[in-house]
Amino acid sequence: MKYTYDRLLPNVPIDEADARTRDALKEQGFGVLTEIDVKETMKKKIGAEMDGYRILGACNPNMAHKAIGLEPRIGAMLPCNVILRAVEGGTELSAIDPVASMAAVDNAGLHAVAADVRDMLKKAIDLA
Repeated sequence: MKYTYDRLLPNVPIDEADARTRDALKEQGFGVLTEIDVKETMKKKIGAEMDGYRILGACNPNMAHKAIGLEPRIGAMLPCNVILRAVEGGTELSAIDPVASMAAVDNAGLHAVAADVRDMLKKAIDLA
């Protein structure tokens, strides 16, 4: 099962892709709650060199509230992560597919919310 929705931004550096992604997420009602610069963290913690790689923890408060109301422990799977990865020829964006990540939870109402969130994340990635 595929667990991310992906898009390549040709010839777009990671900093520009980051700004575009944040704007697109905002248009879909998401805020970025967390940010991890994996490249910098790996260099600092273990001395490893790698290409640009960032994780944005995105949250749509209305959808998160619905999900928590349906399944109180679902917070263990939040926020929705979006990665930006420097690749040859540009930056690749990947957003988690909440339907795939929440498939193990036996709650039809939650699955409907996850499908809505997936659609919103896809729109954001397509807009970036």
